[in-house]
Amino acid sequence: METYESIVIGAGQAGLSTSYHLRRRGVEHLVLDANAEPGGAWQHRWPALTMSDVHGIADLPGMRRLPDDGDDQARDAVPRYFAEYERRFELPVLRPVDVDAVTEEDGLLVVHAGDRRWRTRTIANATGTWTHPFVPYYSGIETFAGRQLHTVDFTRPEDFAGQRVLVVGGGQSAVQFLGLLRPVTDTLWVTRREPQWRTEPFTVEAGRAAVALVEERVRAGLPPDSVAEVTGLMLRSQEEEAQRLGAFERHPMFSRIEPDGVRWDDGSFEPVDVILWATGFRHALDHLAPLRLKGPEGGIRIDGSSTTPTNVADDPRIQLVGYGPSASTIGANRAGRVAARGVLRSLGR
Repeated sequence: METYESIVIGAGQAGLSTSYHLRRRGVEHLVLDANAEPGGAWQHRWPALTMSDVHGIADLPGMRRLPDDGDDQARDAVPRYFAEYERRFELPVLRPVDVDAVTEEDGLLVVHAGDRRWRTRTIANATGTWTHPFVPYYSGIETFAGRQLHTVDFTRPEDFAGQRVLVVGGGQSAVQFLGLLRPVTDTLWVTRREPQWRTEPFTVEAGRAAVALVEERVRAGLPPDSVAEVTGLMLRSQEEEAQRLGAFERHPMFSRIEPDGVRWDDGSFEPVDVILWATGFRHALDHLAPLRLKGPEGGIRIDGSSTTPTNVADDPRIQLVGYGPSASTIGANRAGRVAARGVLRSLGR
């Protein structure tokens, strides 16, 4: 069983950025990716998502992305870019490899994937969140006779024409899906908290302040909020028609789900045909459970000594890239550089 200086788990934006910086610094490493093809989570996005709809894809380090036609499907355009990036820089990506667990043996970390194993002195984990969609439990959820799906399984808005769709969630993705659905069908929007709309322009300073709030949580060992959650909601030109149609009239959360709709504590009832859970994702970190990195607060404490922290405070051999403040595409690129430096420190180089 070969021993590497570092293993990167995941070949999305964060993983490729990390591999690039490790290669530049001469670190012998391997990138393990669960997908059969390049593209990370982008290759699984819904067909209706075009490049004009995405919130921006940062260039990977060392290679600019050619401008895409706004009508290009994101699930095609971004994977093309990632694939060319892997080829140009000869990144050592091995796929498909679905990592089951990371354990420790004789002072080394052992990465398990089925009957395959690799030893390594350090790990940069970049598994993201796409494989861990979150659906909260509500009483009666199992009795609903209509269709329930998370946004991860969304296809095209036209598939919901003629149905009443309940969109659950208070984040930017809920706003985006309401913008897609309301022009073609009836929608109802519910959130746990009153939506916080951003009225002023989103500046660089505002972005830094939002990232700082997320950093505070991971430094304290709390589960991270997404950067988007602390910036406030914004409407784009694509959502203007949905706004005109009343899509963003918000209702409080219901108390229970019934076979043909949802009911509130006051007895009021709304019939719906579809429940779309725009309730976000959780970080895919189950494979790190044997290392016991999670603290009593439910999160993994990150060393806050850098501007884009990635180093696990309780185990300097582990870098978490794309976790907390580095979850955005720009943050993931910066975190790749920071993680590579953390790997070098752990290696004593």
